[in-house]
Amino acid sequence: MLRAALTGGIATGKSYCLSQFDSLGVPVIDADRLARLALAPGSAGLAAVLERFGDSLMRSDGTLDRATLAGIIFEDDGARADLEAIVHPDVYRRIREWLARLPPATPLAVADIPLLFETGHQHDFDCVIVAACPPEEQIRRLLSRNGLAEAPARARLAAQWPIGDKAKRADYVIRTDGTFAETDAQVRSVHEHLIRAAGGRARV
Repeated sequence: MLRAALTGGIATGKSYCLSQFDSLGVPVIDADRLARLALAPGSAGLAAVLERFGDSLMRSDGTLDRATLAGIIFEDDGARADLEAIVHPDVYRRIREWLARLPPATPLAVADIPLLFETGHQHDFDCVIVAACPPEEQIRRLLSRNGLAEAPARARLAAQWPIGDKAKRADYVIRTDGTFAETDAQVRSVHEHLIRAAGGRARV
């Protein structure tokens, strides 16, 4: 099985690209969803977050106040590093377990991991796909879709590697600043290349 990591930056269209790989029949997994599971009510991750950041982050329904936590970690690099040290090991464990459970004949699997390069896990995968668009387009999308003010939006971009640096290290780059049809065509092209590559590996 060829293990591909899909990454990029915030608001670069990773989730859309992942949905297109899914529509092509590729098994996919989303690290953001796994991160939410890592901090679910009653989890060890949530307990560790409350110990580090305080019980005031616990809502009355037992869930984490993610908005308040985001405000903390994007203003304090040390706090963000502490949160990542809690969440990331659990996320990568879940990804490894997911890959191990896939049928042996699966030719290709794609994991969407926003902080792949930042966490140094790119070498866990056979190839890396980067979803990319200009930084100002990322800002525009964050302002229009997430309701963020410009300063918090730029803080979120600053917390990640520049998208250009990620694109330089990618095996494949999918540009998402065109039409949906253009993005779809790029996804299909990458899919075809990877399926061919997986077939070649299987014959060796």
